[in-house]
Amino acid sequence: MEVWDGANGSRISFDWSSNLLPGGSSQTIATMTENANLIKGLLSRIESLGDEVSVFSSTTVAAIENGVDHVDGPDLSAWPVLSLSPAASTMTGERGALPKIAARLLVGADGINSPVRSFAGISTDGWDYNRHGVVATLELSPAGSSSLSKPVTAYQRFLPGIGGPIAMLPLPGDYATLVWSTTVQNAAYLKSLDPEAFTAMVNAAFRLSMTDLKYMFTLPSSTSDASNQHGEELSWRLNHTAPESSLPPTVGGVHPRTIASFPLRHRHASTYISPRIALVGDAAHVIHPLGGLGLNLGIADVASLHGTIEYAVLHGMDVGDLLSLERYASERWIPNAKIGAGCDFLHKLYNVPGNGPVAWARGFGLDTVNRFPAVKDLLMKVASGS
Repeated sequence: MEVWDGANGSRISFDWSSNLLPGGSSQTIATMTENANLIKGLLSRIESLGDEVSVFSSTTVAAIENGVDHVDGPDLSAWPVLSLSPAASTMTGERGALPKIAARLLVGADGINSPVRSFAGISTDGWDYNRHGVVATLELSPAGSSSLSKPVTAYQRFLPGIGGPIAMLPLPGDYATLVWSTTVQNAAYLKSLDPEAFTAMVNAAFRLSMTDLKYMFTLPSSTSDASNQHGEELSWRLNHTAPESSLPPTVGGVHPRTIASFPLRHRHASTYISPRIALVGDAAHVIHPLGGLGLNLGIADVASLHGTIEYAVLHGMDVGDLLSLERYASERWIPNAKIGAGCDFLHKLYNVPGNGPVAWARGFGLDTVNRFPAVKDLLMKVASGS
C-alpha cells in the first residue's frame, strides 16, 4: 500500500512482500472482497445449516418490546420480544401471520441508527464530519493495471484543503474501488459529472498539486463539452507537473451506476451490552473510512461475540446474562475506541492546509515512520487484524 501527502509529497510504503516467510512465501497485508461475495458466502453457509437456523426473508422488525410474565409459562419480562411484519415490497397477496420471537440474546447488527440500541437505551457519543465519502467502481487502463499473478497495490493520497483522502483499492481484473472523502459540496459536484469528467477528476486527484486540483473543481459540470474540458485541462496541467513515483494505474472509466456517496460520522456506543442485548458493527461504532477498517472491526466484533457465547454455553451460563456478555464488551470496546480515535486524529491532522508547522510535522512523521520497518510491520499487523 502506498500512502502519501498531496501537499508536501511525504510518503510511506507498506510492503510485506520483502519480508519473506519460511518457505519463500510472502504475506498479504489485506484482501479486498466485494460485499456481494461476502453476502453470497454467508447465505450459502446459513443454507448449509438446514433446520438449525430459521430464516425470515422479506421481513422487517415492526417492534421490540419487553416480554411478559406468563402465569402458566416462563417469565419473559426481562426478554426482548420482536414483532415481525412483511417488508413493504412483499405485502401484496396472502401471507400467514408471522410469529413473535422472544430472544434469549438479541444481537443488534442493524447499523448506525440501530433500533436494538434504542430499545436497550444505550447512548452514543460522536459527531458528524460535514464530509461525504464518494464511492465508485473504477475501470483501470489495462496497460497500467496489475494482473492476479502478482501482488496488487492499494493507493491513498491525503488532499489537505480538499476535504479528505482519496483511496484506490484493487479488485480482481482491471477494476478498483474508489473511496474519496471530501466536502459535501465537492461530493455533489463529483456526482453531477458525466463518466468521462468524473474519470478525469479521479486521475487529477492522484496526480495534480492541491492548487491545480482546486481549480479543477471550478470547471463547469453541466455543459455539453464539460467532459472534454476536464480531460483537456488535466492533460495540459499534467504536462506542467513534475511526475511522482509509485502512482496508481490510470483510470480509464467508471462502471455504470456505481457512483454514490454517504455522510461520514464518528459514533461510539457507551457500552456494547445490556441485559440480553449485544451490539456489533455500526450499531456499536462508526469510524472515518480513511483506514478502511470499519468492516474489519465489525467482523472482529462478531468473532469475539461468538467466542463469548461459546464459552457461556460450554460452562452452563445464560448467554444473555450481563456476566456472560462482559467478556465480549471488555475485549472489543477499548480496541475499537483506540482505532476510531486514531482515524479521527488523522482526519483532522490531514485537513490542515498550507505549509505551516502542522504540515511540516505530519510530513516529518510520515517520512520517519517510513524509515523504520519494525514500526511499519506493527502498523500492518494492526491493519490486518493480527
